[in-house]
Amino acid sequence: MLDSLVADQRALGEHPVFGQLKHLEALRRFMEIHVFAVWDFMSLVKALQREVTCVTVPWRPSKYPHEVVRLLNEIVLAEESDLDAAGHPTSHFALYLRAMREIGADTRAIEAFLVDLDVQRIPVGPREFVEFTLETVRDREPVEIAASFFFGRERVIPSMFESATRTLRQEAVPCETFLWYLERHIELDGDEHGPLAGKCLDAICHGDAAKRATAEAYGRRAIRARHQLWDAALVAIVGR
Repeated sequence: MLDSLVADQRALGEHPVFGQLKHLEALRRFMEIHVFAVWDFMSLVKALQREVTCVTVPWRPSKYPHEVVRLLNEIVLAEESDLDAAGHPTSHFALYLRAMREIGADTRAIEAFLVDLDVQRIPVGPREFVEFTLETVRDREPVEIAASFFFGRERVIPSMFESATRTLRQEAVPCETFLWYLERHIELDGDEHGPLAGKCLDAICHGDAAKRATAEAYGRRAIRARHQLWDAALVAIVGR
């Protein structure tokens, strides 16, 4: 992987927005923006599942390694029907909404959006991020979708969420469900999904140097989009 790409990923985990999560009001503003990224993650996952597995009938065997097929199916299983801290099935999106309500964050914007999925209902900051993801899954090649997923999501989530968790625990911010959500993703993405997502990208590139170059270029775009999302969250918190 290019050193510059690694540096871009590291910068995401060190974004100043995480140092601002010192009280409930800041966390509310953060979650009201981040929730749209939690929602649109599923479009990215489903696009990859469509490419790597068979989701049509009649069924046909996948052309990809079984390990990669299992990866996508496991991620969908965890995202749509994981077990929460009490052992009850829930989607991660539903868990995030529960965490928002627990701390008094405003869920009206995301709930209004879910009625008709009109992106114009999304506030400007997260709207640009969601539009980037939706353009990726609708119009881009599988290698670019996989690159956005690996470089812009699974590869960077553990470091970003570790930064957020560290601040929240140091400041004793009362957000039990959100902390569980963060720590669950640190565990899943760091130990399991992240490494397998890299294998998924490798399988789609299939040793093609041109595809790998395309993946790294698009990965940089995905990282930039995430950085802009955190910039928007920072503005929402500090007001500038």
